[in-house]
Amino acid sequence: MHLYRELNARPNFPFSISRQLLRSGTSIGANIEEARTVVSRREMAAKFRIALREARETKYWLRLIVATSLAPSELVQVELQEADELVAILHRTVERLGTG
Repeated sequence: MHLYRELNARPNFPFSISRQLLRSGTSIGANIEEARTVVSRREMAAKFRIALREARETKYWLRLIVATSLAPSELVQVELQEADELVAILHRTVERLGTG
């Protein structure tokens, strides 16, 4: 959310990209939170798969921002590292839970 605000404060930064980044980034946590209340292992795996897809999408938007020079790489480096770590964790979690 802090990065979203910082990107929107940059002159001429495309709002549509920052909005997509916000949506995919916050969806990760929302789906993980939903996974805590499911009744079956299959449903839990489905929520974690969605979170994994959203984490990968978040990485895409961050890489796009850097590749197109919309913002300096230093600005998104921490978030990109966190997204990498989340993808790895979620991938292992989905594998452990199985595909249902």
